[in-house]
Amino acid sequence: MAESTRVDRWLWAVRLTKTRPDAAAACRGGHVRVNGGVAKPSTPVVTGDEVRARLGDHTRIVEVLSPIPKRVGASVAVSCYRDRTPAVPRTAAVPVAVRDRGAGRPTKRDRRALEKWLASGR
Repeated sequence: MAESTRVDRWLWAVRLTKTRPDAAAACRGGHVRVNGGVAKPSTPVVTGDEVRARLGDHTRIVEVLSPIPKRVGASVAVSCYRDRTPAVPRTAAVPVAVRDRGAGRPTKRDRRALEKWLASGR
């Protein structure tokens, strides 16, 4: 095993990103932090480092257990990091305005009621 590896290569190797260019782009965009500091794609990661990566609309917080340089199978990749991402609290379901099927097009009155409901912040 390697003692350290590039953060973009590691993110790709442990399957947090689909491609290595995606990982490098996330680093260049400032979406990846290693031990609290903004990481360039070439930033080395070693065992024990904390990597925060905002990928899509989720932020993953992981601890490096093994800095592997090559992509491995999914079952091996999961053993190379410890996921410390806090659980997302479940929110109550937001009620949705529902019209009966076949009820036709909403009237002006229905539209105004819907706009009033949406403006109330629900």
